[in-house]
Amino acid sequence: MKKIVFFDIDGTLLDHQKNLPASTKKAIELLKKNGVFVAIATGRAPFMFEGLRKELDIDSFVSFNGQFVVFENEVIYRNELSRQELERFLRETEQNRHPLIFMNESTMKSSVKHHPFIEESMADLGFSHPEEDVNFYKKHTIYQSLLFCKENEEQQYINNFERFQFIRWHPLSCDVLPKGGSKAEGIKKMIDRLGFELKDVYAFGDGLNDIDMLKAVGTGVAMGNGVSKAKEAADYITADVSDNGVWHGLKELKLI
Repeated sequence: MKKIVFFDIDGTLLDHQKNLPASTKKAIELLKKNGVFVAIATGRAPFMFEGLRKELDIDSFVSFNGQFVVFENEVIYRNELSRQELERFLRETEQNRHPLIFMNESTMKSSVKHHPFIEESMADLGFSHPEEDVNFYKKHTIYQSLLFCKENEEQQYINNFERFQFIRWHPLSCDVLPKGGSKAEGIKKMIDRLGFELKDVYAFGDGLNDIDMLKAVGTGVAMGNGVSKAKEAADYITADVSDNGVWHGLKELKLI
């Protein structure tokens, strides 16, 4: 019976220093040799993990937390943010001096020239502050925005923008998605395309944006470094990403 494993990136495939552990790379190779289908499920934009896809030879992924799904280099699902709602959102965030980043599949632009919250948050992903283009959303399809504000300050937007969904990924930043969008929804699009049964679908993750995914698949695995809510949602908890967590988890599940 064919099986598929979805891997989150940050804190799952990549360790706390944003490096790919040698044991993880070896585990992915063994999975493929064993006939297991391997895919990525991430909040990142596709342009943010091209190098990792090439290194692991993975060409199927769920990106933007489920809003842009690619199967063997073919886009099979897109779910964009409303341009009209983005315009209203931008006006409100500007009043509160909360900057934004707009993202499509190939690049990202900032609503401001520079902001320390953007600098710090993006540095944690290994990226520099993007250049300013406050009108980028008017000219391009936007699958995800990033809101930069302190914890709990996003509540006012949650109340005022019912068509958007907010998921905090950093003390200074939240992902902004279309309402109902999630990694779980993106995974459903891919497994429908592949014809897999849910019991043969596995996922590894560590963050708040992984909770729906870990609950939705046949077997959800939380990393030892994962947040408590992710661990509660999982069927199994493996070791920390820096302690060969992916390798140990796949071994325990007898997939390698």
